[in-house]
Formats: sequence, structure tokens, C-alpha cells
Amino acid sequence: MRDAAQDRHTGHKARIAPLRAAQYDFSESGVRATLERAFAQDAVIRLAFPFGDMTGAAEFYDRAYAPLLAAIPDLERRDTIVMAGPTPEGADWVGCGGYYTGTFVAPWLDIPPTGHQVHMRFHEFYRFEDGRVAEFQGLWDIPEVMMQAGAWPMVPSLGREWHVPAPATQDGIVAGPWDEARGMATCRHIIDMLEHMKRHPGQGGPEVMQMDRFWHPRMNWYGPSGIGTGRGIKGFRNWHQIPFLAGMPDRGTYIDQIDYHFFGDHDYAAVTGWPNMIQTITQGGWLGIAPNDKRITMRSLDFWRLEKGLIRENWVLVDLLDMYDQIGVDVFARMREFNKARRGFDPETGRAGA
Repeated sequence: MRDAAQDRHTGHKARIAPLRAAQYDFSESGVRATLERAFAQDAVIRLAFPFGDMTGAAEFYDRAYAPLLAAIPDLERRDTIVMAGPTPEGADWVGCGGYYTGTFVAPWLDIPPTGHQVHMRFHEFYRFEDGRVAEFQGLWDIPEVMMQAGAWPMVPSLGREWHVPAPATQDGIVAGPWDEARGMATCRHIIDMLEHMKRHPGQGGPEVMQMDRFWHPRMNWYGPSGIGTGRGIKGFRNWHQIPFLAGMPDRGTYIDQIDYHFFGDHDYAAVTGWPNMIQTITQGGWLGIAPNDKRITMRSLDFWRLEKGLIRENWVLVDLLDMYDQIGVDVFARMREFNKARRGFDPETGRAGA
């Protein structure tokens, strides 16, 4: 274990802390200033669909945060996971998970406001170079906001939709110093688990995954809105894995064409990738999508927590809106069509008014 004063990973978490604090007591001036201090001038910003790629803190604020703050004037960030570490390739990352919340009083992305408190999960990853953020990858669970507004235009989730909780142990804000042996051991467990998981269905039935070896019997798999949560190995398989593999059985075939990186911090591990999955929608389709033989990429930013050497909790966000866009389904257009009759919508355009 390293001394905290010499521990760059604890230092990176400390450099993110002022930004997290500014977004807890959210104001335009405060957040702009902390973004400018934390991010390199040419930092690459990668945010969930429909935002896309940006460069630098100013564009990030103007395109992403300014409209969100206009819709939720008392916007507040709450982190439940903050962890850090190096990838095997030598990059230093900080991973944050939590949710944005506040009173939804004006349209956002044409999602109709509810006048009530709303919550939107986020997984946000920061790659550091020379003490500043050089790259940001973020997934915001926009479908979760649509669901709370009663405006989700796609199929119902198979899993449980709810306000996904913080770690059961309430230790997700991982304190320093960074423990190399422990973090690497956690990472190794996750990588081994995923290697075994990819054996099914190509190399045999569910038994080849050896899930009891890696997962706690009372595990929770917290999927994105649109998929939902599964409890236990049976719940995970019933409400996510079986439909996922049935619709896209070539999962894991195109490993050489994707990029993903793992890092660990105490009992937590995370993976970045943009994208980190490629598969083809075939067989019976997925999420109500007809099989179209369309190869898609998927962006997933995930966290895992080990307990007594087994995975007890797994937080997963996937950019489902980007996936729908790749197959030619405009979720926002569908939402506008389905909500034309709602108060505050222009019946000619289907767009939300003030």
C-alpha cells in the first residue's frame, strides 16, 4: 500500500472533488469554473446519444449542462461511487456513478416536464494526464427520465425499473490510499468472470460460465432503464442475459474490433469502452426489435463491487438510444409522436413548449 501523499490515484479523485461539489450546489458560474480548472483545454468529451463528442469544458457545459439546468433549475449531483486506478495499458481513470436530481419544470430534449422531482443515473469516467482530465466518457440514463415523465415510447422493460441504489455497504466513495494488490485482485476477478461468461453460448450451455464461482447468490445486476434490474443469478439470466444472447448470439465474436479497459480500487472495479461491444441482431430480435441482421456497437460503462470474494452488485449503463439510432429508430421522434396530445406540446411538430 502506498502513502497517500505519493498516491496519484487518490490525488486524481481529489481533483474531481471540487467539480462534484460544484455540481451538488449547481450554479452556472461555479460549474463552468470547476470544469475549466479540471479539464485540459483540448479534452475529448464523449457523452451519451444524442449529445455525441465535444472538445473542452466550455462546449461541454454549453451543449450538455446548460439545457439540463434550464429544465431542472435546482439541479443537484449525488455521487454514490467514486473510484480510481490504472488500466493495464497504463492510463489513469476516475470512475463516478450516481444520479442527477431536482425539480423537472421545463422540457429537456422534448421530454415533457413533470413538475416533480426527477432522477437520472450517470456513469462518468475521467482519464487524467498531467493532473488534468484529458478524456471524459459519460452515460446519462435519459430513458429513465422519459419513463418518469410517462413518455418512454419503446417496449416495457423485462427487469425491475426503480431508483437504483447506492452500494449496500455505503462505501462507494472509496477512500485512499490506492491499494495496488487489492485493486488488481478485484480487477482480475472481473476479467476472469467475463472470460468465462463469453464461453456461452458458443462453447456450451450456462454451466460453462461457472457463475457460482464469480457471483454472490444474492447478487443484484442494475441494468439501464429499458432493461431494468435482475436479482440473483436467475434474475440476471431471465431478465437480461437470456434475451440478450437469444437476440445477439454472436456476442464476443468481434473482440479484436473493440476497445475496453479495466481498473480497480479496493473492492470496486470498472470498465471503460467507447464502444466495448459488437454483435448482430438476429434470431428472435431483442427488446422488441425485429431481427434485422444489423451489426451494432454498444457503449457500456460498468461498476462491480466484490463482497467476500464474490460479485454482490453490478451497476451497468448502456447507451440504448445510440443502439436504436444505429438501426434507424429515432426514439425522440417516436416520443414526440406519442405525446402530441399532451398539454404543452405543439400538435403540429410534437415538440414540447415552455
